[in-house]
Amino acid sequence: MPFIQVNILKGRSPEKKERLIREMTDLVSEVLDAPVQSIRVMINELDPEHWGIAGESVKKRNEVSK
Repeated sequence: MPFIQVNILKGRSPEKKERLIREMTDLVSEVLDAPVQSIRVMINELDPEHWGIAGESVKKRNEVSK
């Protein structure tokens, strides 16, 4: 049973997340020749202050770039 975890920043629409789940499921099914019923997708949404790039949070990086 393929299990896919995706970490993304909060803020995407429910429609975007549904599309992500569908397209990842379809791709994994095709590549691994696995039935779609066996594929699980988990989306972990993170607050920008909980995601760091190059030593600082995305929240801080976004504040600086404004």
